[in-house]
Amino acid sequence: MAGTVDAVKYGFVLPYGDARVAADLATIAEAHGWDAFFVWEGIWAIDPWVALTAAAMQTERILLGTMLTPVPRRRPWELASQTASLDNLSGGRVILPVGLGVADDDRWWLFEDDPGRRMRAELLDEGLAMMEHMWRGRPFTFDGRHYRTVRQSEVLLPPPVVQQPRIPVWVVGAWPRMKSMRRAARWDGWLPAYMPLDADGHSELTPAVMAEAVAWIRGERAAAGLRMDSYAITVEGATPAEDPAAAVEQVRPWAEAGATWWIDADWSGTDPAAVRAAAERRLRAGPPRP
Repeated sequence: MAGTVDAVKYGFVLPYGDARVAADLATIAEAHGWDAFFVWEGIWAIDPWVALTAAAMQTERILLGTMLTPVPRRRPWELASQTASLDNLSGGRVILPVGLGVADDDRWWLFEDDPGRRMRAELLDEGLAMMEHMWRGRPFTFDGRHYRTVRQSEVLLPPPVVQQPRIPVWVVGAWPRMKSMRRAARWDGWLPAYMPLDADGHSELTPAVMAEAVAWIRGERAAAGLRMDSYAITVEGATPAEDPAAAVEQVRPWAEAGATWWIDADWSGTDPAAVRAAAERRLRAGPPRP
């Protein structure tokens, strides 16, 4: 079912910057009508959850998240604690976008060897399942291949998260790789990748390809008794600050293909001052709504 640009929600990714910059820019984003503010995550970088906590302290409405968190590189109990703490502090404004942690990417595999895609997929699935238990704030047991509870703890349990039934989890899914796509359909949102079966790696995602994948997700969730009304179909790109009409037209074909979120992101620069100036300029122009 085709969507419209009017119904799309808009997020912005800060590609580089410290916690103070994140807090300042999240405030600007909220004031200019953006729906969510994201920070990038790396293993040797500014802690994204500290940056998002700083942003939460200076905002009231805007949603907050990473873009994105490599769950196989994290201890799920620590990530559950960080996200739950921020969800409670912010009054229920956390989104958790997650992925496997791309092979050969030194943002994530800088100090240790990549265990391989299969193990990363296992760690992702077990990590998410474990965090879902922990977010409930109740005793539980867990017995996975990689993670297990030694005993059921009855004390010092963290409070449950504000958002119910859980913090929304957006998952990278590679269309048309069915195992990857079923994982994304099972959670709360799809972060698209396109990996044709006859290709060795990633290919360019188009609105037509996205429409095929969205139709599949709708059918998969319907068969599992899961609704689509709050499920996020995301697409990422960089729209111009100086031409609002062109920005709207850039989003339109993706909305018609079924996207419900546009994530504005420009990864082209790393100079802190230039990145901040460009981000502030784009945020003050507002999201590309008609």
